[in-house]
Amino acid sequence: MSKPAEKPEVVQLPAETPIAVPLNTRRAAAQRVREARDRLTSTSGTRPAFDRELLRQYAQTRISASYVVMLLVVAIGLLFGLCMQPASALAWTCGMLCIHAGIIRYCSRFLAEPASLTSTRRWRTRFVLLDLIYGLCWTAILIHPAGLDTVSNTLMMFLMLLVIAVSSMLAASLPIAALATTAPVTAAIALNFLLGGTFDNYVLAVLALAAEGYFALLAHRLHSTTLATLEARAEKDALIGELEQAKSISDEARHRAESANVAKSRFLAQMSHELRTPLNAILGFSEVMKSEIFGAHAVPVYKEYSADIHNSGVHLLNLINEILDLSRIEAGRYELNEEAVSLVHVVADCHHLLKLRASSRGITIHEVFEHGMPRVWGDERATRQVVLNLLSNSIKFTPQGGEIWLKVGWTASGGQYLSVKDTGSGIAEDEIPIVLASFGQGSNSIKSAEQGAGLGLPIAKSLIDMHGGTFTLKSKLRIGTEVIVTFPPERVMSALAPMAEEAPPLQPEAAAPVTDEKRRARNKPIMSAGTGL
Repeated sequence: MSKPAEKPEVVQLPAETPIAVPLNTRRAAAQRVREARDRLTSTSGTRPAFDRELLRQYAQTRISASYVVMLLVVAIGLLFGLCMQPASALAWTCGMLCIHAGIIRYCSRFLAEPASLTSTRRWRTRFVLLDLIYGLCWTAILIHPAGLDTVSNTLMMFLMLLVIAVSSMLAASLPIAALATTAPVTAAIALNFLLGGTFDNYVLAVLALAAEGYFALLAHRLHSTTLATLEARAEKDALIGELEQAKSISDEARHRAESANVAKSRFLAQMSHELRTPLNAILGFSEVMKSEIFGAHAVPVYKEYSADIHNSGVHLLNLINEILDLSRIEAGRYELNEEAVSLVHVVADCHHLLKLRASSRGITIHEVFEHGMPRVWGDERATRQVVLNLLSNSIKFTPQGGEIWLKVGWTASGGQYLSVKDTGSGIAEDEIPIVLASFGQGSNSIKSAEQGAGLGLPIAKSLIDMHGGTFTLKSKLRIGTEVIVTFPPERVMSALAPMAEEAPPLQPEAAAPVTDEKRRARNKPIMSAGTGL
């Protein structure tokens, strides 16, 4: 009996990380695809929307210039009525006016009809055919019968140029229609001049062809300008649409971020209570066990374990407090309890708290304080937290036998500054923005055995920003780090000069009793000159 074939082992290859395509590249690709689709669906090589707009401008121009064309037709009809048979001129004038009325009627119908791709193509063909008929009618009047020498060649040339110029301007939005109007006129006039057989007629024929080329080029330039204007307007509308879409997306993202921030704040507020309650019990019982209040442990190792439990609980409690402080600061709910604070005393107290920890690591802390400094108006708890964070970081990353300098003094603008400088491992220049971000840690912090959450510096910087001060971090690898914190001059409580004038009494003085001498003096006359008194 044959053994069944073993199931082949299937190894799943790691999925490739999708490469993020830049926004400009995606936009350019979408633009190329859209332009290619528009060229395939358009008969003129432009966008279908542009074809419709060009036809709309053509129709509006025709309607707006209808009275000018009628005046031109009537004037030329009267001119030729004086030179040739009046009946023929009248018939031509009536025919031209009927054709012009038909063009105006079709232009009005086009403007009133809803837009569609098939209708745009149909109307484009109609307008070209109407302009061709319009040009052939002009040819019929400009080519006078053979043997009629009343109209001079100069007048014929002038009338041809006038007709070509007006037709080119009216049909500039539709160059093929302008060509259909002017080409028959120019060809007939040039052929008529060539049949004259004289040198002057040859020159006039060449000038007629040159004029046709000039006005055709002018119509093409006007069409290009109109098309460029439409493209610029379309790009502007597309950009406005993208901006509105981006604004709506950003507003939605902002609403989601605000909702997430509210949910985060509620979660932290609830979890802080849920975590602190059992944590306080852990800290209290571990403190009792570590101190052996109810008697010595039978096994000495239990005392060490109790100390480890207590230290871990303290570390966790500090971490929870830092997270809550940072969340309140980011949410704008951290309120400063401002009062008069002595920056020198706060720094000295923080030094006293961490002096034992620095001495255990063989680190020397130097104090350089300026004497007689006034108090600053700020939050003492926040200021103390800033100093403790900076000093504990310096102690943490300063090697055995290192040194730390604590400086407090005046700034050049009249404010006060605090400087914490150490001889630690330092921070790379490109990692300074990382360590100043929330939960950011540099490479030295990651390699260190005593790691933190990366919240000390961000909290300190945020608290100083709330006081209106500055937070500056300077560091070099294997040389050291210096953090300078400044308080603005507006927060320095300088002593006021004594008042020059005496203050008014708190209570009015009691009225003195009126004596007989004062009463007699009051009854004494004001002017006693010459009275002998």
